[in-house]
Amino acid sequence: MRVDSSVPTSAQTGIHEQLGRSLERHAASRFLKPYADHSRRAFDDSMTRWRCNAPEAPLILDSGCGVGESSLHLAREFPEHYVIGVDQSASRLSRNIAAKRAGIPENLDLVRADLVDFWRLLEASGIRLSRHYLLYPNPWPKIGQLSRRWHGHPVFRQMIRLGGLLECRSNWAVYIDEFCFALNRLTGVAAERHSFVPDRVMTPFERKYLVSGHVLYRTVVELSGQSA
Repeated sequence: MRVDSSVPTSAQTGIHEQLGRSLERHAASRFLKPYADHSRRAFDDSMTRWRCNAPEAPLILDSGCGVGESSLHLAREFPEHYVIGVDQSASRLSRNIAAKRAGIPENLDLVRADLVDFWRLLEASGIRLSRHYLLYPNPWPKIGQLSRRWHGHPVFRQMIRLGGLLECRSNWAVYIDEFCFALNRLTGVAAERHSFVPDRVMTPFERKYLVSGHVLYRTVVELSGQSA
């Protein structure tokens, strides 16, 4: 049965004209939003589990993991790594039926926290990632919503400093173009948008988009040794 899903629609057809100025403004100031108490507790608990269960394992972060389907795939694909899936919704995290049936792998930790806090706490702790996935983040496609897209948010620079192999996927080409623009502007890394067909479905959104006939886009960049 076909499940139709719409590609994000927007009056914006290219990179936002204010993105460069936004990146410059964020680079010239410090982002000092206080950490939410629940995010700090979740971060501390997650770091304790990592260090107790797999202290030598490289860290993979699945940011905005939703129900955690992608995190489960990553934990199975990279058994020598420790995977942390983070989402702000306890309801979404509790709906991972596949994980409940198969059992949570020992190298997987699903965490409810605000990503803005979790990224900053990782960066402040000097932790660097092996791999980092942002799979189909909310595109916020209206022209006035630039600051709600990750590359338009003040936290983007700190997220970049986490390093590792960074992959972002979207069904809106403009989002990936902007993401690449911001990476290039802040790090000098040559990031490019590519269309692709996944070897295996990673998330419920990816499954829905494929069934609906969408073109999928991604960028993959190595950020080890880069600074923002």
